[in-house]
Formats: sequence, structure tokens, C-alpha cells
Amino acid sequence: MVLWIQWWRIVQQLRPAFARETTFLWFALCLVGLTVRHDLRGVTSLIRAVGLKEVFYDRLLDLFHSKAVLVDSLAALWCRLILTVLPAPLVPKVNDRPIFIGDGIKLAKTGRKMPAVKKLHQESTNNTKPEFIYGHSCQAIALLVGCAQSFFALPMTCRIHEGVVFSNRQTKSLLDKMVDLVHSLTITMPFYLVLDAYYASKGMVHGLLNSGGHLITQVRKNAVAYWPALPSSVKRRGPKRKYGKKIKLRTLFQHSSSFIEAPSPAYGENDVTIRYRSIDLLWRPVGRIVRFVLVIHPQHGSKIFMATDLSLLPMDILRLYGFRFKIEVSFKQALYTIGTYAYHFWMASMTPRPNKSGDQYLHRKSETYRDQVRRKMRAYHCHMQMGIIAQGLLQYLSLTCTKAVWESFGSWLRTIRAGIYPSEQVTALAMRNTLPELLVNSPDDQILMNFIRQKIDLDRQEGLRLLAA
Repeated sequence: MVLWIQWWRIVQQLRPAFARETTFLWFALCLVGLTVRHDLRGVTSLIRAVGLKEVFYDRLLDLFHSKAVLVDSLAALWCRLILTVLPAPLVPKVNDRPIFIGDGIKLAKTGRKMPAVKKLHQESTNNTKPEFIYGHSCQAIALLVGCAQSFFALPMTCRIHEGVVFSNRQTKSLLDKMVDLVHSLTITMPFYLVLDAYYASKGMVHGLLNSGGHLITQVRKNAVAYWPALPSSVKRRGPKRKYGKKIKLRTLFQHSSSFIEAPSPAYGENDVTIRYRSIDLLWRPVGRIVRFVLVIHPQHGSKIFMATDLSLLPMDILRLYGFRFKIEVSFKQALYTIGTYAYHFWMASMTPRPNKSGDQYLHRKSETYRDQVRRKMRAYHCHMQMGIIAQGLLQYLSLTCTKAVWESFGSWLRTIRAGIYPSEQVTALAMRNTLPELLVNSPDDQILMNFIRQKIDLDRQEGLRLLAA
């Protein structure tokens, strides 16, 4: 039962994010369901996973819509908690800064009475994916954790940032909303944030710098920069010239003699040799000197990377950016193992969206209608945050209780590699195998287990199986 004991030790520290004790217990019960369920069929799968009586279905729906769940506070508390409880070696740092990773994710949703669902373009090289889908457009942030040969992007938070416009005075872009998302985590230490080229912008850089963060990103090949202006011997009125000669960054690839040859520092790239050049230049969008690293890769061609921290070594910039794909792996686990985004909450009073729909403009709707939309959006975000925490807990146990996970796994894998931590799926199976023992053997004063036992339906196989131990 060591896995569940460690699990509960973390979960109970999230209690301050709930206005009522009972709401917190229902939240913890949902986390159990998200961890051990066999299928991803929304709330009904949670009922089956924990063997609950069917009367509690509506209670679970109420939980996701409840104002007693302080979703933003829960995300911030989760972030602080993980940074506190994870052993220092499992949180990689550069210049004593942890590494966060951000990206967007598009979720297919077909409901015509789901707020924020819109037509979305999918930029993908995978020709099995349709070019356009209807769904939710979200942005997410994760923390890089792990060591040696095995790393996770441990999810922190995710929010829907498109699809609904509550006011015609709403002017925030997706970039502004990503900055707000970072700030909502209330990270109290200096950090690095790794993002793709879309986020290389003035607002992103200034927003991070104001909160003690630095940006690491890729920039487009058509980007330009400037040499600092040389001191002038001629006195003139006004402020001193700041920008000197303009440089098209792609032209620097023509000077091959200035490039250095080195092994690729990117995660997973063994026996790959790259050529790189580092140069510090003024970048006009942010009005300050940044570090550009130009890379010639034998498979991926020429690319340009940028960091706002001038103390960061060029190879560290490339190494940290190479971890960005870990959030894509995290998304896949969230989609197919945890079901973080498997919510189906309709809004009965919603005006059905048209088939060819973009953003839903609500500035002419009544305040009552807008409040109903906000309530539904809160339910989506609550479900996401619960799934994020469930996935993060599995990663935490994989990293800190590796031996116990393999001992409770009780199944078969064709290959188990030394130095590789168990996946979320392996850890979830270990948790599923040990839940019946926990429910039966936990003392009556164990508040959560007692709470669950009282709600199990012994007239169904799921309930009997859980209490059969």
C-alpha cells in the first residue's frame, strides 16, 4: 500500500484549494477514479472505476461545476507543492533555475452545445489528421522532471484560451493569455520557460522578465536583429542611438568558418554532430540584447534559437529546447491514459453553434447567459486540472517509488530498460492492483477510504471486486 500512502500524503496537502471538506473528499475520490479507471468515457467511467452507486453520478457532475473548487488556487498550490516535495535531483536546473515547458493543444469536441467549441486548423505533418477540426483550443504549462535517461513533462495547468469572447472590449491575444497563465502559477523562484517560435514576442519576453523568468525559443529564419550602435563623436540632440547595423539572421549561415562543430546536446540525439554559432544582438521587438544560436543539423537543416538570458551557454540553450517535445509526450498520456480532456459537459440553454463557427461573441447576451457559460467553462477547467494532478501524481510515484511500482505492476512488458522510469500507464496499473487491498485494510479513521467505502455499490461486480480482498 506504499504507493497509495505516498499518494495520499501529497493529495491531502491540496485541501486549502477547496472551500468545503466534503468537496475536497469528492475531489480526492475523483482522483482515485482518474487513476484506476479502465476506460475514458467521461464521468460514467469514474462511477465504474470506483464501484459507486449510480445515485452519485449527479453528485460528481455537481463537483466539476462547484464554486467550492477554487480551480486557479488549486493549480498554483499544485505547482508550489510539486516544487517542494520532489527531491532536488529530480528537478533539473540550469543556473539554479527549474525548466518549465509551454505549448498549445487542440481538443476535438463535437457538441453543438459546448461553449468555446470552434473550427480549428491543425498544423501537422501527420497526414492521418484532418486539416480542420471542431474543438477547444488550450494552452498548457508543464515542469521538466526526471534524471539520467528518463524525463517527464509534469503538467501544471491548462486552460481554454479561444472560442468565447465575453466582451467586445476584450483585446488579449493568445500570447497575453499564456503570460497570464504563467503568472497564475505564482512561481516564486527564477525559472526558464521553453516555448516554440509562435511565442517569440515582445509581450511574452517582458511578461516573463517581470516575473523572474527567461524565455528559450526558436525564431523564424526571416528574423532580423541589430548590432548595438557605435559611440558617435558627433554631439546631437535627443537620445543616443541604440540600434546599429541591421542583420538578417539567415545571412549568418553563409559564414561557415564562424561555426563550431560539436556533438548534439539534444535529448535522445546520440552520435549526431551539429555545427553552431552564438551571437548576442539587439532584438527590436523587446528592445534589448538577446542571445541567438544558429544551428546546422544534419537531419533537420538550419534553425535559429533564442534566449533572453545572456549567461546561458549556447549548448545549454540547445539542450533545453530539445526537451520541448516532452510536453507532446505528456499530452498523449493525458489524452489516452488519464483522460484529462475526456469531458462531455453540455449547456442545455446554449444557442447551438453553427457548423461553420468561429469565436462565440457573447457581448450582446444577457448577464445570466454569460454566467452560465462561465460556469460551464469552469467545469471544463476543473476537469482538466483534476486530470493534470492525477497524471502528475503518477509521474511523482514513478520517480520516487520506482521499486514499489514494479513490485505492484503484476503484468508483463516485452522490454523493461534499466534507468528508465515506469510510464504513467505502468504506474496506474500498479495503483489499480493495490486499490482493493487499501480499501479493505485501511483503518476506519482513514477519512478518504472510509468516504469511498460508504459509497460503493455491492450489487455490482465493480464494488464486489474492490472489496473482495
